[in-house]
Amino acid sequence: MFEDDLREYQLFISHNGEGDEEYLTFIRKLIEAHDFQWQDHGVPGKTSKDELKQQIEPVDLVIILSGLYSKHHDLIGAQVDIARELNKPIVLIRPYGLEEVPSELEDIAVDVVGWNRVCIVETIQESLNMD
Repeated sequence: MFEDDLREYQLFISHNGEGDEEYLTFIRKLIEAHDFQWQDHGVPGKTSKDELKQQIEPVDLVIILSGLYSKHHDLIGAQVDIARELNKPIVLIRPYGLEEVPSELEDIAVDVVGWNRVCIVETIQESLNMD
């Protein structure tokens, strides 16, 4: 087996504090990737700065669902700020069904990807193997 087959990726997936449909759709995409082991450290409902920092500290990578950014700008912005503060790489997911992403997020992301499950997994793996 390859090393990537054995690795469990520690992720923080941006959330709005509730069960937003875009968040739930993204989680389903990762669950469908049977050859990809991961754990989401994001805890919807826990949204204070200290709670977010505790969620982001142990992760390998932060995934920002850019579709949530326009609806929950302050919360997603806080998640991005904490990720940058902790020097966590950020992968940006395009808004579902759209190509445009906020330029301020695109500028800080190591990569931008759409909603194709295979592309998402490959982007996460490649983003963490860049060191």
